[in-house]
Amino acid sequence: VKSDLQKTFLRIGGMSCASCAHTIEKNLSKTRGVSEASVNFASQTAMVHFDSTQVEVEELETVIKDSGYEVIKSSGEKTVEFKVIGMSSDHCAGVVKKAVEKLQGVIKVETNYPNSYARVSYDENKLSTRQVIRAITAAGYKPELIEVGEDAADVERKAREKEIGQLKRQFIWAAIFTLPILYVAMVDLISESLLPGFVRPGAFPIRFALFQAIFSIPMIIAGRRFYSVGFPNLLRGSPNMDSLIGLGTSAAYLYSYASTALVVLNMDPTGKFAKSLYFETAAVIITLILLGKFLEVVTKGKTSEAIKKLMGLAPKTAIIEVDGVEEEVPVSEVQVGDVVIVKPGEKIPVDGEVVDGKTAVDESMLTGESIPVEKYPGLKVAAATLNKTGSIKFRAEKVGKDTALAQIIKLVEEAQGSKAPIARLADTVAGYFTWGVIGIALVTGIVWALTGTVFGVALVGGPLIFTLTAVIAVLIIACPCALGLATPTSIMVGTGRGAKNGILIKNAEALENFR
Repeated sequence: VKSDLQKTFLRIGGMSCASCAHTIEKNLSKTRGVSEASVNFASQTAMVHFDSTQVEVEELETVIKDSGYEVIKSSGEKTVEFKVIGMSSDHCAGVVKKAVEKLQGVIKVETNYPNSYARVSYDENKLSTRQVIRAITAAGYKPELIEVGEDAADVERKAREKEIGQLKRQFIWAAIFTLPILYVAMVDLISESLLPGFVRPGAFPIRFALFQAIFSIPMIIAGRRFYSVGFPNLLRGSPNMDSLIGLGTSAAYLYSYASTALVVLNMDPTGKFAKSLYFETAAVIITLILLGKFLEVVTKGKTSEAIKKLMGLAPKTAIIEVDGVEEEVPVSEVQVGDVVIVKPGEKIPVDGEVVDGKTAVDESMLTGESIPVEKYPGLKVAAATLNKTGSIKFRAEKVGKDTALAQIIKLVEEAQGSKAPIARLADTVAGYFTWGVIGIALVTGIVWALTGTVFGVALVGGPLIFTLTAVIAVLIIACPCALGLATPTSIMVGTGRGAKNGILIKNAEALENFR
């Protein structure tokens, strides 16, 4: 059977640590038809080499989703905005709206005649901007393209902004409820007189316990991700950092709520359980971890700035010649064979060959040469280079992902997504790290339980409380993120800075072997 080896790049959402990346990589590698899979936690991407005769991209996306994570992709909806010349009344706006709504694939049309403005949302799988322009032109008006909707970079940016906003809100929410819990639980160690009279543990142990128990409910909601993601991954046999945090805080909450029940039922005559609650421990852990995750996502967003700057070099629109008439369209709509017009001071939108005109083009972004290069019929021009002196017409030869700029971006993305040998070693360690931590926590609990009960050593708070504290401490402080984040982040920064300065690095292994 003839094989068809291909490579695909997938953007993944929901990864919170190196163990998450290891889990996805392991599941993808086990998939039939996959020859190699590399998941990068820092860039939140997966690069998969596969045989398309055995597996399709949709199946790879399903594997990622079944692992408990999401695949970030464009919705297929695109929005374009026009200045419509000649739309001078409410009637005109209605004519334009009806003309566009007749097109198959249109989702929404908005028109505003005082501003001569039209906004069209459509399914780019069924319709193109060029067809929308022709429909408005056929209705007797002249549309001028103002803005093009989201592209791949916009999708990634919006997904990251959404994650940053969500973590920021969760952290603020958690901090608001953690402070009063921490104050009530800990200030008693200094002096009970510093507490409000109605929650002093000596006089009102039930109120003291209930105050912390009730204020902890919003904390559990703020940290719900640790339970909704961590426990399913644990049950699948692929625990991650969320699993560790979920286990540790769950143990603290279960013990504290059980102790609160004993206090409320007047089954704590000595006040031992009222003064041995761990609500503040779980609250502080959740708040600090959320803060750490927020800072981590912000940092990872900054490491991909080089790619965004490269993408920003290309113009969003192009002017093409159709039957002797100039027509402005999104760059994504330019097709091979189209005649493109570029005026002085404009950037060249796609790769092609000059067919008319003479000019000088600044190709420094591509070659590093600062002196403009003369261009005339028969010579090639490249996307994102700057036309300096004269107007030219050229025939598009490479568009979209085939342009020289797109190939450079692809090369940098692949280099950032690749793994150096030392990173693969770190990922292997991180993959077993979580199970190791859980095992060490269990051993720690057993040892301290035996020490306090069998050998009679006096432990603070008694054997049960001390053992629980030790187990929670081991689960919480262990995090493999330093292993899985440091190396790929440095690779992303290095390749990004290199691209910015005209140095293209093939992959992470080449970077590690460089002397």
